[in-house]
Amino acid sequence: MRLCLRLMFAALGLLALPVQAAPPPLALEGWEYRWGDSPPGPDGSPAWLTEASGWQAIDFPSNPPGRQGQQHAWFRTTLPDGEWRDPVLYITSIDLIGQLYLDGELLYQYGEFDADGRGDFAGWPWHMVELPEDFADRTLHLRIFSYYTDIGLWGEVQLMDRIDGLNGVIQGSAKALAVGAFCLLLAVLALLFALLGEQRRGFIGIALFASASGLMLLAEAPARQLLLERALWWDTLRAASYFTLPVAMGLLLAHWLEGTAARWMRWLWRLHLAYLAGALTLVQAGAISLSLTFPAFDALLAITLPLMLLLALWQASRLGMEQRLVVASFVLFAPLLLVDMLVAHGFVSWRSIPLSSGALGFALAIAGISLWDYRRTQQRLAELNRSLERQVAERTAELDRMVETLEGYSYQDALTGLKNRRYFDELLAHESRRADREREPLSLVLMDLDHFKQVNDRHGHEAGDQVLRQFATLLQAHFRDSDVVCRLGGEEFVALLPGADPADAAARAAAVTRAVGQHVFLWGDKPLESVTLSCGVASYPAHTAEPLALVGLADHALYCAKRSGRNHSVTWSPDAEGDDSRVAALG
Repeated sequence: MRLCLRLMFAALGLLALPVQAAPPPLALEGWEYRWGDSPPGPDGSPAWLTEASGWQAIDFPSNPPGRQGQQHAWFRTTLPDGEWRDPVLYITSIDLIGQLYLDGELLYQYGEFDADGRGDFAGWPWHMVELPEDFADRTLHLRIFSYYTDIGLWGEVQLMDRIDGLNGVIQGSAKALAVGAFCLLLAVLALLFALLGEQRRGFIGIALFASASGLMLLAEAPARQLLLERALWWDTLRAASYFTLPVAMGLLLAHWLEGTAARWMRWLWRLHLAYLAGALTLVQAGAISLSLTFPAFDALLAITLPLMLLLALWQASRLGMEQRLVVASFVLFAPLLLVDMLVAHGFVSWRSIPLSSGALGFALAIAGISLWDYRRTQQRLAELNRSLERQVAERTAELDRMVETLEGYSYQDALTGLKNRRYFDELLAHESRRADREREPLSLVLMDLDHFKQVNDRHGHEAGDQVLRQFATLLQAHFRDSDVVCRLGGEEFVALLPGADPADAAARAAAVTRAVGQHVFLWGDKPLESVTLSCGVASYPAHTAEPLALVGLADHALYCAKRSGRNHSVTWSPDAEGDDSRVAALG
């Protein structure tokens, strides 16, 4: 739980401005499958991990053709190459349990397999599988067991940086969490109206629908795992709230409809209430799996929801204005619920359905209509309505303050588009550990524009900003894709060069120094006076046994470059500490 909270707060810093990752997340392709479960090989591991024959191509590792009651399936693909710094495999969901093997070695397991290769449903969380650095061109095998209607993976299966995965989880949850929280607030207020007023049944229906919608959205939001890593608990909450939706909708429509339509609507919501109670009772008693209650419920909903629509439309012409608005809001929300159900069971290709917007719209429409009708006879609730507006305003202001706070955590320099000092500090620590662990060279070039203050003094700060932006573009063109260029502040920049020895780093520093001296910087259409650059170069392990010391060494070399005339680069020498005359210069 403590680890989840740390991950959550780390990822929240990326909500406003996501980290730019190179390369971006990549969906896996080239899948193959085969039905059944692998027999053990001579060494006890699954024999299919080494068998090349018997596999068939498939676009996505889910629901291969010809299942015919099969509960075991294997999938495989070859992982592509990429430059991810902290690579993970992100999987939206597994139906139902599975094992992941990389080149024959067990990499990840979700759920418990018995001796027969079977297991129980453990929930539908997302998975972020850590990959080794040498994952490229290695074979990934998936062993899946499922007695559910679907078998395999569901949603997205992508290679990405871990930080991009966490960022996606937070961004993908923001709307659902906000709408869910608002629905729960609406449920509390509707319950208060039910306790204070006469039209209790209508407001109880609103409270039931809003609470069910809010809890369902919270239980489905990917960020739930960052709050509590109990997938089965979340899916039980999701089932209870999801199964309650038609009960609440039927209760609301029965309140607004009349005659035969109202009586049939009551029968329908009572049928769903019986299913809700029976299904959850059987699950808690261990008689059935929670996963199997979803397809049975969806089959029931596929029949009752169109019936609810027909009953509502049947009386639409005889209803009053308020009742017609209730029917219209239901007609808009019900198809979203049906499409979401079709996507969940693979009848429609995976896509994001704006169910949260539909639930919020339906809840707000019903609440607005009920308040409109209620206010005509219950003027004493006006103060409570103003209280609601104040609470919404306060929450909006709080959200605005949170967004402003999160914007301060950006890893990007707003002026130049380069990475900023915060990103550089974290990257240096990471690359230092990697270089020390793998005994690979790591070089650092510290750069400072000479007499930059004169540009600001003569032409103004806007001209200075333009020079900094042009200089940033020039830096990006002169360093390798694997090099990272950051702006530390003012006119001071730094480049971190993984794998570069002192000669390579010095050559690149000299090249960029010459390029700056030859470049014509413009302010609008007007060329500015010549701008020059001074550089300090330091390298691990040639100059120091501690990679984190590179900044201080490069700064010392830059100081020497400034003292010795500027407009050139200086490489730090082990003999130069305290003696500037013994520093070797390039350029």
